[in-house]
Amino acid sequence: MNIEFLPLVLVLLASFFQGTFGLGMKYMAPLKWEAWWLVHAFVAMILVPVLWAILVIPDLFEVIASIDSSALVLPALYGALWGIGGILFGVSVEKTGISITYGVVMGLAASVGSIIPLFQIEGAFSQPSFPIIMIGVVLLIVGVAITAVAGVRRDKLKTDESSTNTAIKTGVLIAIISGVLSAFLNVGFSNAASIAQVAVDDFGVGTQNASLASWVVVLIGAFLVNGGYAVFRLVQNNSWSSYKVANSGKAYMWAIVSGVFWFSALGVYGQGAALMGEMGPVIGWPILLGLALIISNVWAYRAGEWKNAKKPFKLLMIGLAVLILAICILGYANY
Repeated sequence: MNIEFLPLVLVLLASFFQGTFGLGMKYMAPLKWEAWWLVHAFVAMILVPVLWAILVIPDLFEVIASIDSSALVLPALYGALWGIGGILFGVSVEKTGISITYGVVMGLAASVGSIIPLFQIEGAFSQPSFPIIMIGVVLLIVGVAITAVAGVRRDKLKTDESSTNTAIKTGVLIAIISGVLSAFLNVGFSNAASIAQVAVDDFGVGTQNASLASWVVVLIGAFLVNGGYAVFRLVQNNSWSSYKVANSGKAYMWAIVSGVFWFSALGVYGQGAALMGEMGPVIGWPILLGLALIISNVWAYRAGEWKNAKKPFKLLMIGLAVLILAICILGYANY
């Protein structure tokens, strides 16, 4: 394989994991949401990242210990902000439905998560690729919006129920906040670049693998919020007994598999973005989320979710075509 294309190939592979991990959420029963989520979050945000990082960075904890505390707090804080966004995502779904929420959150997370790291780069506006990146990001937002509308129209064909205008407006507002906060996962990774650089300069770790040290720090903040909220729900609902419910083996399995896939997406994406250089988080992140949206809809189609929805499906195809065009433009911006 041409080494120049390896970063893009890694991001494309990461998109498969990102677009697939959500399948496990269909198999939470008979566990309560909070019981399932605590297992999933621990596997995804602590267990797999730390084990993978130690495997390729034997001196992982020495690397982290050598970093000034101020350089550790900010990436972890960004991870915590993403965690809040994830919780708000669930609240928005309850009020507006998955289609509207997913479209708003994906569009904002992809665009804001790309633009903030771009503006943090010194001389960003003078970068030759700047206008190409902006065109790609705008097209990606358009593509996500079209797929969201297609999803809303599909859902209207399958249900006669409707939320009140107040609930929908509130849900959309929450989705907007969730989308902005969700972008901070990539912002945290971008701002943790100094951690990876120490691993490279002082511990002889390769650039590709050093990115895993960055994720370990960012996801500590993410887990504190996600795991903390799950524990809060377990206490609030007194649902600890959910862990003892019969026939829950399949739910546990999917919590673990989903967690492995979730971090596989970030870990592989981080390796690809690291190899792209300074512009990696700017270009790789929207490609990751855009292609993940395409892949998740492929799984939805195979599951029959677009059955008997011919017109919305045609609109979906237009949206996916726009997303593919945006991804191609963003990929070109890196070369």
